[in-house]
Amino acid sequence: MLTSLSSIALAIYLLIICLMALQSLFNLRMQLFIWGEPRRALFNQPPVAFAEPKISFTVLLPARHEEAVIGATIEKICRANYPRDLLQVLVICEAGDIGTINTVHAKLAEPGKEHVRLIVFSDTPINKPHGLNKGLQAAAMDVVTIFDAEDEPHEDIFQIINTTLAQEDVEVVQGGVRLMNYDTYWFSALNVLEYYFWFKSTLHYFGWSGIVPLGGNTVFVKRATLLAAGGWDEQCLTEDAEIGIRLSAAGARIRILCDDDHVTREETPDNVRALVKQRTRWHQGFLQVLLKGDWLRLPTLSQRLLAAYLLAIPFIQGIFALMLPVSLAMMVFVKLPVWLALFTFLPLYVFGAQLVLNVVALAEFIRAQHRGYSPRVFVLSVLGFFPYQWLLAVSAVRAILRQARKQTNWEKTAHVGAHRKVREVA
Repeated sequence: MLTSLSSIALAIYLLIICLMALQSLFNLRMQLFIWGEPRRALFNQPPVAFAEPKISFTVLLPARHEEAVIGATIEKICRANYPRDLLQVLVICEAGDIGTINTVHAKLAEPGKEHVRLIVFSDTPINKPHGLNKGLQAAAMDVVTIFDAEDEPHEDIFQIINTTLAQEDVEVVQGGVRLMNYDTYWFSALNVLEYYFWFKSTLHYFGWSGIVPLGGNTVFVKRATLLAAGGWDEQCLTEDAEIGIRLSAAGARIRILCDDDHVTREETPDNVRALVKQRTRWHQGFLQVLLKGDWLRLPTLSQRLLAAYLLAIPFIQGIFALMLPVSLAMMVFVKLPVWLALFTFLPLYVFGAQLVLNVVALAEFIRAQHRGYSPRVFVLSVLGFFPYQWLLAVSAVRAILRQARKQTNWEKTAHVGAHRKVREVA
């Protein structure tokens, strides 16, 4: 017989179970949004023909300890299929980063780099948003875009954005990003699929809802819009999502465009420790944006609720981390009726559906990227699914603790260029 206190505890536990299941179902809805109606596939359709190049672009390329990859990225941008007189490339480094600075200087000495400039800053804070604001001060073109130091943007990306801005009344365009090295580490395929769903579908759900947490690169914003917004928040660990929500609240018109052929290619973190640190930074940044409160200026209640949900994800995943040992203890020490015991596994049923969806999406991703199929990758993605969710939950708990302790130092993700070793197959 359950005591009154244990009955209350059980009721709370079951309520949390229901909320976790609903959250997982909602996440599935966002991941599948683009496939919900046939017409939504057109959201990711690039222009059939390119308009005459007229819009000019300033490319901001912040780099810190990126000597291994920055040279190839500069070269890739310089080879873009767009008039050089309409491109300004600003590589931004901190004064103490001698290795990256020397690599950039060597690259700029090569022919065809006359439109590329190195900006070196020595003031604090030493982080990406501060570097971006330094670049914004020197930007001279119509549209400002950001690429990360390891990125491989598609050669036609400027043509696509030029055409989109010419044909549509928008101020911001978020392009697609793909992690490519899905078979490097045990968690790589799962990390790849997160990006795949986020840029291909989930961001469209947010765009349809009128609130867009922008990505950290391949985002194109009219310079006047950025200046009016005051640039990036230099104290925020997710400056991309922060400015996206701020622009959404200000009524900016934002377009999401992510087709499989014109994405920017990136790599996954190169070990579990790097993955946890990266996710901790993202989670903590979301908490910072939540506490900052700009989302409260969104015009409708539904938008504010969606923003609150998005920014509270660290708390939700943190609860998942805490609920796992509780669930195990309940299984061992609490005798429940069979129907009630089965009900407590409700989140696992949804996770099972997510696992099946991941397998299907991985096959689609491999096909779209013209890669060879490997049974090993599918096996690792299935076996690693729950450990990967646990890592995300641990990262969320770590972010909450760091925020509570006011630890806001930037934990940078190292880049080794693993995505550049990926080769397509015929």
